[in-house]
Order: sequence, then C-alpha cells, then structure tokens
Amino acid sequence: MSKPATALASSKRESSTIKLAKFFPDATPVRIPVRLTCLSDASAAFCESTVIEFGTPNEVLFACTLPLEFADRLRVQNSDGSLDAEAYVVALQYNGGRTAVAARFTREVSNWIVKS
Repeated sequence: MSKPATALASSKRESSTIKLAKFFPDATPVRIPVRLTCLSDASAAFCESTVIEFGTPNEVLFACTLPLEFADRLRVQNSDGSLDAEAYVVALQYNGGRTAVAARFTREVSNWIVKS
C-alpha cells in the first residue's frame, strides 16, 4: 500500500515586497538601508528608516509603516549620500502593519543600481 506524499510547507512566507516585485520584471534584489521622508504633506513630515529590497533603474521597492497612498511624494536617502532622490508612489500592497511600496524616481538617477 502506498502512502500519500506530503509537501513541506515553507517556513518563511513570501513577503509582500517579493509579491509586488513580480509586477516589475526588471527588479533586482538589493539590500540598501535608506531614510524615507514623506513630502506630500508639508505640515506633518513623516520619516522612517527602511531597506530597499528591490530596484530597477527607475523604481525602488521596500516595506514600511508610513501612512502612504498612491502618488505620495518621497525623498529617498542612503547614509553616504550617494542616493538622494525624490520619488512618487506607483504601487502599494497592504499586509497588516507593513506596506510594500513601489516608488518611481521623479528624475533619472544615474548609477544607483548596477546590473551585471
């Protein structure tokens, strides 16, 4: 008598940022710590430190807890100043208290991501 095969469930669920990255075919996995500043509401500047998890030449994808909405403007800065750019939110995926965000740069940012 044969036994049914059992598949082991992955102990780590696919993150919402990974799911969002599937909509950006050129997205490359990266780990770049950054500081985000929400520029959409000047009266209440929201800031948060996070990590860019995926990038394309034009977009950054990350998870955060900021109360962001579609088209919100952000400033994205890394600690050494080699990345200091404005971007706007083009996609959101809500998942509990954290939100996966895709933001597109408002201007060309040269050499911020290098693909091999």
